[in-house]
Amino acid sequence: MNPQTIAIVKATVPALQAHGEAITSHFYRIMFESHPEVKAFFNEAHQAAGSQARALAGAVLAYATYIDRLDEIAGALPRIIQKHAALGVLPEHYPVVGACLLRAIKDVLGDAATDEIIAAWGEAYQSLAALLIAAEEEVYRANAAQTGGWRGEREFRVARREDESEVITSFYLEPTDGGPLLAFSPGQYLTLVLNIDGEPLRRNYSLSDAPGKAWYRISVKKEEGGKASNWLHQAAAVGTLLKVQAPCGDFVLQPAGESARPLVLVTGGVGITPAMSMLESMAHTGRPVHFIHAARHGGAHAFRARVDALAAKHANVKPVYVYDTPRDTDQPHATGFVTRELLAQQLPEDRDVDLYFLGPKPFMKSVYANGLALGVPKQQLRYEFFGPLEALEA
Repeated sequence: MNPQTIAIVKATVPALQAHGEAITSHFYRIMFESHPEVKAFFNEAHQAAGSQARALAGAVLAYATYIDRLDEIAGALPRIIQKHAALGVLPEHYPVVGACLLRAIKDVLGDAATDEIIAAWGEAYQSLAALLIAAEEEVYRANAAQTGGWRGEREFRVARREDESEVITSFYLEPTDGGPLLAFSPGQYLTLVLNIDGEPLRRNYSLSDAPGKAWYRISVKKEEGGKASNWLHQAAAVGTLLKVQAPCGDFVLQPAGESARPLVLVTGGVGITPAMSMLESMAHTGRPVHFIHAARHGGAHAFRARVDALAAKHANVKPVYVYDTPRDTDQPHATGFVTRELLAQQLPEDRDVDLYFLGPKPFMKSVYANGLALGVPKQQLRYEFFGPLEALEA
C-alpha cells in the first residue's frame, strides 16, 4: 500500500470508533440479503447476539489503527486463517465481503465516506485479502499433502454414539473411504458441513479424543435453539453420513520441551471437550496435569468417569470438580465457582504453568483475571472462544 492510502485509512479511526459496530451490523445485513449463499459460513446465534458484528468491528478498527505496523496485530492472524480454512473459505468469497463492506461504510458514514476514503479502504482490503488467501492456501495444501489428509469435504459415517452427560453426546466418526486419518493437534476442531431442512450450515466441534485413533470423536452439547446441535442429537444415528472439513485451529497443546511445565486445564461446561483431547494425550507422559472442571451439577458433567479412571491409573493427573448447583447425590470437590482461592491451591508456588481454559465468556474472564492476579505469565495463559474472538480484559 502506498503512504497516502495508509494515511487515509488511519484517518478513519475516529469514525470507526464511533460507528464501527453500526457499519459491521449493516454489512452483515446487506451481505446476507444480496448473497444468501454465504450465510452457511456464519452462526446465526452469534449474529443474533451481536457478537459477530462486535468482533468484526474490533478487527476492522485494529486493522485501521495498525495498518502501518501490522506486526502489532500479527498474533490475531493465525486464528483467523485457521478458522477460515476450517470453514472452507475460498478466494471467490473475498470480493463478496469486500464489496459489501465498502457499501456498508458508505451507507453508514454517508457523505463523510468520500470517494477517496472508499478507494483507500478498497486498496487496504485487497491487501489484507491477498495475505489471507495466500496463508489459507498454505493450510489447504499442507493438510492435503499429509498422510490421511484431504482438501475440501470428506465423507464420514457415525460409527458410534455415547452419552457423556445429560446434555453432551459423543459422535465417533470414521471415513467412508476406509483411508487413514489426518493427524491433528490436541485442541483442534472439525467443521461439519450440514444441510438441515434445506438450510446449509457449517459448525465447528472440538476433537475430544487423543490423536492416532481410527476415528475422530466430537462431543456436542445440545444447545437450546441450536439447529446443528439439536439435529445431531436427534437425527445423527449410527450410520448417518456427514461431510467433514479437515482438522484446524490454533488453540493447541504446545510442545512441552525437555523440562515440561505443569499443565493446568480449566474448563466450564462443554469447554471440557478440547481439554479431554489434551488430557488423553498427556496423562501417560508423567507431566503434571491439573484438571479443573466446572459444571452445574453431576448430570451435566461429561467425562467424569473417564477422567477419574485416568487419575487412578496415572498419579500425575489431579482432577478437581466444582459444581455451582449440586444435586443431593453429587460429590464434587468444591461447590460454587472456580475462584481465585481454588485456583491458587492448584498452582505451584512459582506459578510457572501452562494454563489452558475454555468455557462460557464470564467463566473465561474470571479465569483470565485470576490467572494474571496469581502471577501466571500472560503468554502462558491460552484460550479460545467457540465463536467470534472477544476481549477478556474488558
